[in-house]
Amino acid sequence: MNLFSEIRALVLDALAQMQSEGALPEGLNFDNVAVEPPRDAAHGDMATNAAMVLAKPAKMKPRDIADVLAGKLAADDRITSAEVAGPGFLNLRLAPSVWQGVLAAVLEQGTNYGRSTMGHGQKVNVEYVSANPTGPLHVGHTRGAVFGDALASLLAYSGHDVTREYYINDGGAQVDVLARSAYERYREANGLSPEIAEGLYPGDYLIPIGEALKEKYGDSLIDKPESEWLEDLREFATDAMMDLIRADLKALGVEMDVFFSEKSLYGTGRIEAALKSLTEKGLIYEGVLEPPKGKKPEDWEPREQTLFKSTEHGDDVDRPVKKSDGSWTYFAPDIAYHYDKVTRGFDALIDVFGADHGGYVKRMKAAVSALSDGKVPLDIKLTQLVKLWKKGEPFKMSKRAGNFVTLRDVVDQVGPDVTRFVMLTRKNDAPLDFDFDKVLEQSRENPVFYVQYAHARVMSVLRRAAEAGIAADDAALSGADLSKNDHASELTVAKKLAEWPRLVEIAARTNEPHRVAFYLYELAGDFHALWNKGNEETQLRFLQDGDVATSQSKIALARAVSVVISAGLGILGVTPAQEMR
Repeated sequence: MNLFSEIRALVLDALAQMQSEGALPEGLNFDNVAVEPPRDAAHGDMATNAAMVLAKPAKMKPRDIADVLAGKLAADDRITSAEVAGPGFLNLRLAPSVWQGVLAAVLEQGTNYGRSTMGHGQKVNVEYVSANPTGPLHVGHTRGAVFGDALASLLAYSGHDVTREYYINDGGAQVDVLARSAYERYREANGLSPEIAEGLYPGDYLIPIGEALKEKYGDSLIDKPESEWLEDLREFATDAMMDLIRADLKALGVEMDVFFSEKSLYGTGRIEAALKSLTEKGLIYEGVLEPPKGKKPEDWEPREQTLFKSTEHGDDVDRPVKKSDGSWTYFAPDIAYHYDKVTRGFDALIDVFGADHGGYVKRMKAAVSALSDGKVPLDIKLTQLVKLWKKGEPFKMSKRAGNFVTLRDVVDQVGPDVTRFVMLTRKNDAPLDFDFDKVLEQSRENPVFYVQYAHARVMSVLRRAAEAGIAADDAALSGADLSKNDHASELTVAKKLAEWPRLVEIAARTNEPHRVAFYLYELAGDFHALWNKGNEETQLRFLQDGDVATSQSKIALARAVSVVISAGLGILGVTPAQEMR
């Protein structure tokens, strides 16, 4: 049930009727006609822009359209008033029975209330985290992991066929550095002093890998030249790091469908195949790039390179894919990786990158556009930095990691549920302050607590109902006389519940899961306000002494709130609280 879609359909039917009566010309496009909550709730329950968007193509005054439309809408039993405002906006007020019907729909559909089919089974690949396998995940990866995972869940909830994917960057020089760093820990495990030279990874997390290498090789690699152990240690250390990363992700509640190795692209013809596809489209050529901005001519050495004509697909400059010495640029395997995604039959691609990848957006979008002939859209979401605070001070770096705060540091401090919710309390491209003290506070200023407390309060109502012998299962509650929920505060909660299906579709359409967290906070606020009024006005309390029918009606409203909170938290990957301790 999407009440806003239902009222929009009513508006469209009225507009079609106006056309058949000659009050509107034929051939108008109604796609931009919207029904949404008014900016000011005092103006009504819903508003439509129909008269405003149709005035120009209809060559009519907006108010003339709105006046006729208002009359037709007011004839529907669900509409108690339709008032024209300003130049031609139309504000609608709905009958209380409509909002009470929302409660019944929530209880009948459960957490499927708000679940959408708008995705029509579209296959979407969401790639996120994709950290270099050179150490544990840090707090920046944490934000990307939470955002990507919540986005994947949101898209699945809205009817998409979603694949969660991690790209293992195991084909570059950083994995050689990992192998050399692990070798020093191997020497340490054999009783020698490790030589952690500048540029190597200093974290203590490599000590167990050194010990595992000793168990496998004994001291046989000591004093052997690098050429004899580098390849084996690359593979061994990479596998160990990926085990660590998988464990970190599991601690956060993140599980991937696919782990794709960059290394698998090399020496297999897959990079060549991707570039061949671009060559056949006339998009690969030999050329010399202009000097980068800020480079003086004397600092610039022009070299002929193999270039991708990315400017034909929206990029600022063409991009090199092969260096003058014949080796691939870092961009070449990324092209091949996305070519693989396109050939796997995905209808849309989403990449979640850190803020430091901002300069990479246009070239990657250009590549996917070229590889798919513009048929597969790529949306790249950048997650901004996270600043950690504790006791009013920046949170110290992790000795275990060497020089950064790990995902485990955060999860061990506050738990996965708090970590995930807080990471979604800001839009992904806005910086985020994560204060370890504040996220554990029991106050309205802490959105995690505020939403969980609302759910826990409902659970307490259901427990008290059971103790009082009141049937409070969803079937019994959906059959209650919901018309008893007619107080303004009760209707406010019902109206907020009615927004949930619309919110899901907007959040999914814009790839913005933070909207779910914002909505849950607002819903919790409306519920807490109703609860507090019940302390003063006994008729608003959820359990009415000696009146089972009225109690069931009030409990139904509370239960509907918990159902939607549970659905929303499920999308965010957060477990609803049964009680607050």
